[in-house]
Amino acid sequence: MDFDDDLTACAQAVEKGDPPRFRAVMAAPVAARRVLFPIYAFNLEVARAPWVTSEPMIGEMRLQWWRDALAEIEAGGVVRRHDVVTPLALALGPGLAERLDRLVGARRWDLYPEPFEDREHFDRYIEETGGLLLLAAARSLGEVDEEAALGAGYAAGLAAFLRAVPELRAKNRQPLLSEEHGQLAELAEQGLKRLAEARRAKVSKAARPAFLATWEAEPVLKTVRKDPAAVLEGRLEPNPAKSAARLAYLKALGRF
Repeated sequence: MDFDDDLTACAQAVEKGDPPRFRAVMAAPVAARRVLFPIYAFNLEVARAPWVTSEPMIGEMRLQWWRDALAEIEAGGVVRRHDVVTPLALALGPGLAERLDRLVGARRWDLYPEPFEDREHFDRYIEETGGLLLLAAARSLGEVDEEAALGAGYAAGLAAFLRAVPELRAKNRQPLLSEEHGQLAELAEQGLKRLAEARRAKVSKAARPAFLATWEAEPVLKTVRKDPAAVLEGRLEPNPAKSAARLAYLKALGRF
């Protein structure tokens, strides 16, 4: 797969809309970037879909468009021409388009003001939006333990979600089941535990670049565990210099 106009457009979209993942992809080998950029551009488009309109029905239609595109990719026949869908169809490994349908479905929560039903609903949302994304990225690159990908993706997704809490509250959403500090610290501890378990699992060298997208998760979750008030006060943005140094360190060691 050449780095053509579609891939360039995907890279530019990720650079503008998801800078942390862009930096993680740029730390990966060029061959891996050709796979990761379409997957992350797809994720960006789906994540944006519920927020481009105040009408939930229009948001539902936008999400359904992506579910239909994934169904075409999974079927293996003609796929609609689109600067993200076209390279995505070439990047995704077998069966992964069907798995990503759950990611799109989970984003329906973003359309409505109702809170999560319970902890199970919250965890499922984070795993389907964060875990399935990392699983798709890793498996499209190489062999990987599924639970490792889901766990590391959960940790990264949780960290990103907690960073977004002030913005979500400003948009009249109710992102947290509880604002009690002990509950927030416990939530961060769960994310750190799943990340630690993922690090002990088998991840092939080919799939490992996908895990670089978790590079900011541990520092963010450790901050929440130590200082839960940082969630509501919007104090979870990593120090840029320390964050860049951490990514370089993990890349050099082949770790995540």
